[in-house]
Amino acid sequence: MAKTAMITTRVEPDLKNDVEKVLKTLGISTTEAINLFLSQVRLRKGLPFDVKIPNKTTLKAMKEAQEGRNLGSYESVDDFFEKMRE
Repeated sequence: MAKTAMITTRVEPDLKNDVEKVLKTLGISTTEAINLFLSQVRLRKGLPFDVKIPNKTTLKAMKEAQEGRNLGSYESVDDFFEKMRE
């Protein structure tokens, strides 16, 4: 049995470059990251993360956050938790 098998895939160049920068910071190669991902798929017998379509409320919140709208600011973590209790 062969020790390796080849996987060939096409991705957008910008995506590839951005991902390689992140992985380099983590100290792993693209090949190692793919092997990690595939190992997790095998272990979990599915994707190692939730794949969902966000509901309308979540989509609205994501859009507002990207646009910098309705964001709160807090003096400290304690201040944040205090305001969350209100």
